[in-house]
Amino acid sequence: MMLPLDLLMFAALIAAILIGYPVSFTLAGIATLFAVLGWFTGQFDMSLLGALAQRVFGLMTNDVLIAIPLFVFMGVVLEKSRIAEDLLETAGRLFGTLRGGLGISVVLVGALLAASTGIVGATVVAMGMIALPTMLRNGYDPRLASGIVCTSGTLGQIIPPSTLLIILSDVMSNAYQQAQYAQGKFTIETISVGQIFAAALLPGLTLVAIYIIYLLVKAWLQPASAPAMAQLDESPSRTQVARAILPPVLLIIAVLGSILGGIATPGEAASVGAIGALLMASARLSAGTPRLVIAGAISLALLAVLIGVHPVRLQRDDAGLADWLVGGLATLLVAVAAAAICQALARTFRADVLKPVMNSTLSVTAMIFATILTASVFSLVFRGLGGDHRVEAFLANMPGGPDGALLFVMALVFVLGFFLDFVEISVILLPLVAPALILMGHDPVWLSVLIAINLQTSFLTPPFGFSLFYLRGAAPPEVTTGQIYRGVIPFILLQIAGIALIWLLPPVATFLPKLVF
Repeated sequence: MMLPLDLLMFAALIAAILIGYPVSFTLAGIATLFAVLGWFTGQFDMSLLGALAQRVFGLMTNDVLIAIPLFVFMGVVLEKSRIAEDLLETAGRLFGTLRGGLGISVVLVGALLAASTGIVGATVVAMGMIALPTMLRNGYDPRLASGIVCTSGTLGQIIPPSTLLIILSDVMSNAYQQAQYAQGKFTIETISVGQIFAAALLPGLTLVAIYIIYLLVKAWLQPASAPAMAQLDESPSRTQVARAILPPVLLIIAVLGSILGGIATPGEAASVGAIGALLMASARLSAGTPRLVIAGAISLALLAVLIGVHPVRLQRDDAGLADWLVGGLATLLVAVAAAAICQALARTFRADVLKPVMNSTLSVTAMIFATILTASVFSLVFRGLGGDHRVEAFLANMPGGPDGALLFVMALVFVLGFFLDFVEISVILLPLVAPALILMGHDPVWLSVLIAINLQTSFLTPPFGFSLFYLRGAAPPEVTTGQIYRGVIPFILLQIAGIALIWLLPPVATFLPKLVF
């Protein structure tokens, strides 16, 4: 009797990760070990490893994944330059007089930061250092305050742009293509990042609404748990509100609008976000009115419109006077924008912001790509051992048909979220189960949103929820770890309710992609 090496391989991976070995080394090591075992037992063909170089090259040249370091850079710049802090302080003063208002302001700011940074750690730490002490000083229940901060920080994983959605779009696109090949279709359709972003937008805002409704009901039923601020030193003026909220909103519109409108690829939109965040940081660090920053931002906006209306192609033989005038104007706009960017780089460098931003971007990007690359090695060996066929047969024989299979996968992802990171689940488990689910008839875009919300919940689930760890490091000493853990339980239930809502009402996820694309 031959050993089920595919099952043993997956079990060994989970065990090694739980012991604490680095994930990328674990993936590559387990794959190599079981490839050799499979070769000795005659269950694995070593020639399959010849496809490894092609897989690595395909990942490193993937246009979708190129956007990840740029979006990470954008988020870290906004966090390190303290723009997030200004936004939190302004929103707290704006909503503080309402019962539960401080909590609502944290949720709304979390949504704004999610759409402009997409980084859970940065958002949770910022809100844990600013909003959490403010809520505690005003009499909030420490459990409720901790749950609000942890949950609001995770919105960066479901509200686009986010690294989770970018990785999911790539995984689901590959799974969708495999499913079509299995059906004998030769005209292969793909899933774009824009479709996944559009699909996740309304569900993300729905989660925000669910959190706010819960806070309002909680404050009404238990006023002592979320009281209004007893006194407010000074309400923010319209100018202060505009300065805090308008720049992130404009950045969100520029990034998401360019992707959803089909104007830019994800990589191009991410570069717009990175430059926009850099200019915002420069304006935040300037002593007076940031004239050059404003001129640079306006120049970039005009340049985008100008090139869209009248493309500059001066190398053509029939270029006339109008073309040369447009070319001259475009050159002037580029010069102003370049001067503003150079000033932003110099200013952030002198303020000791640029170096930690680059270090954080490098470490986060390296972690993500190392996991993706080594997961490719793992999946290649796992498929070579017949694991993909075993998974397909297992899901096909699940009671309840396609819905039963999907329910099982969602439960498995939820349980794995207690122990594994979203990147690990996305690049290890989903490539194995997603093609089978799509073959059963599930819409891949709708499926992506369900899984995204499920993976977002993994940041909240003890014992290894990353959002819990981030808050533990930033919370005041009087907030205990037990209070943080108990505080997120109602929000985990709200997440499950959000998943159920998207399951029962698929148009919440599919309406916008169908409308836009």
